[in-house]
Amino acid sequence: MLNSQDSPLNRLNHGFMNLVSVYWDRRLIIIFFMGFASGLPLALSTTVLQWWLSDVGVSLTAIGLFTLVGTPYSLKFFWAPFIDSVPLPILSKMLGRRRAWMIIIQIALMGSIIGLGLTRPEVTPLLTAVLAFAVAFFSASQDIVIDAYRIDILDEDEQGAGAAMTQAGYRLGALASGAGALFLFDWTSPSLIYGLIGGLILVGFITALCAPIPKTDHLNKTPSRSVGMWINRNIVSPFVEFFQRNQISTALVILAFIVLYKFGDSFLGAMAYPFYYQIGFTSGQVGMASATFGKIATIVGAFAGGLVVKRYGIQKSLLIGGLLQMFSNLMYAAQAAIGPDYLFLFLTITIENVSGGMASSAFIAYLSMLCHTHYTGTQYALFACFMMFARTWLVAPSGWVVDQVGWIVFFILSTAAAGPGLLLLLWMMKHLPMSVQTGHDRT
Repeated sequence: MLNSQDSPLNRLNHGFMNLVSVYWDRRLIIIFFMGFASGLPLALSTTVLQWWLSDVGVSLTAIGLFTLVGTPYSLKFFWAPFIDSVPLPILSKMLGRRRAWMIIIQIALMGSIIGLGLTRPEVTPLLTAVLAFAVAFFSASQDIVIDAYRIDILDEDEQGAGAAMTQAGYRLGALASGAGALFLFDWTSPSLIYGLIGGLILVGFITALCAPIPKTDHLNKTPSRSVGMWINRNIVSPFVEFFQRNQISTALVILAFIVLYKFGDSFLGAMAYPFYYQIGFTSGQVGMASATFGKIATIVGAFAGGLVVKRYGIQKSLLIGGLLQMFSNLMYAAQAAIGPDYLFLFLTITIENVSGGMASSAFIAYLSMLCHTHYTGTQYALFACFMMFARTWLVAPSGWVVDQVGWIVFFILSTAAAGPGLLLLLWMMKHLPMSVQTGHDRT
């Protein structure tokens, strides 16, 4: 007789518990809270700022141009070598190089967020743009050190779970800043809202103090004898290593894929909140459906994506998540045709955000595996900048496109925009296995 403990159901349950047990590691919990700190600032210079600008009467074309304040996310590889290699006096000896940088950047980030909330975009739009740019700059700098810390602290087979925890924490942080701000918009001033959210950066500050120091914290950090040696080791070498590891044509294909994989999703996202506003939803409805329920759906998708990566590998997971992410954009075209139906909005948000969370977990794991241990912060910043290029520069005309073709056609075009990235992925799956792309010396 078959032992009840050996039944298919028990084996399935045991296998599932083994699969998800990776998420209870202390290092992954630390990464979750660091992800929370990373997720707080982005909404304040994107979706929340978009709603604020819409509320005070700024044009759609101008709102589209405001996406350019996110330029630091696309250019952070310029100062990533400095953060990646230069120790801070006193603090680095006390806390380690990564944690010291986290703390200094988070203090500057809190100040810039509070300052942004004190501006009046309808009166001084340039000042608002400058401070939004400052928030993006310090947020991008925080991402440099947190992403490097995550990759350094985890083993190769833990990167998928690390990506999922990063996404889960990130989305929870975005939930706190995005939904929290939208719920409060009808009740209080932007200055108070931004001040409260700026204070939440203290979560990242405390986490940095509690986090263990990575074993790789000391690699390649001996003092350079000259400025030329420092530039060669910390700026030139990370880029040379990536292109030496791959043929130039292969490296360019990888970088093109990084740009294109999330393009369709980013093109839609740039106009999502103006769409909610124009179609007739209130800030409270959007806060509940998109900024609250949507972030929870993304967290679910992120954890599911981490498990898919562990089960099927990175490239297959990229394809699964990418296809789901692509076709979920059509739900917005249907929403535009139906109008402000609140129940349908929840369905749209669920499908779009779960698929986006799955794709993002696979994508972050992919970018992490491209990095060489000696150049983690700089190389990941380079790859992340290519990823952010689509979100920042390629989506800048999105408001103009809506003005020309309307919402339904816009969302169909955003679906088509995801196609090139997936076609490139299919080519890479056939010709560029992960063993070819992975960074060396991940011990």
